[in-house]
Amino acid sequence: MEYKITLRKILGHLHVVSKHRFKVFCLCCKVGIPWRGLVHDLSKYSPTEFWESVRYFEQGKYSPIRTCKEVNGYSYAWIHHKNSNKHHYEYWYDYSAKIKSPVIPLDYFLEMICDSFAAGMTYQGKDWNQHYQLKYWQKGKDKSRIHPQMRDLLERLYIEVDEKGLDKVLKRKVLKDLYNEYINAPKLEK
Repeated sequence: MEYKITLRKILGHLHVVSKHRFKVFCLCCKVGIPWRGLVHDLSKYSPTEFWESVRYFEQGKYSPIRTCKEVNGYSYAWIHHKNSNKHHYEYWYDYSAKIKSPVIPLDYFLEMICDSFAAGMTYQGKDWNQHYQLKYWQKGKDKSRIHPQMRDLLERLYIEVDEKGLDKVLKRKVLKDLYNEYINAPKLEK
């Protein structure tokens, strides 16, 4: 398959990014961080991320970064994205530090989960439901290089949404209480 840049792909990618950013903004407003939602993923418009994503765009059912990685074994767009956005746990990973993955500050954690749900909603469309995020998380959680307490917190959060629904769980007080419960637990060394 040839991966060419076309006007159709440019417009399609812009549509998906805008749709995703709007969903993140709405969720961020719900959890009390509207500014984080407003500036969320602005790096996707940078030349490094934009043109690679357009080249590998395929109908907006999943991230073009995934396709790029499958084709090339890596993605410059992803490297740039995760290093430019603190709402990705990969941003915080430092292979040469004693603690490889520190705890992510609350507001970036909140943005991260809003991003996670919005990505599921954007790519799954009408097929998205409250069970989707937990299933998606369970497929890749063992590969993640995230602080163990953050991993446990995410798992609990996705289970809560799976059982109670997004509207009951995605509230600043609920999330802050969960965050404090897991982050104030005894620290685990990685």
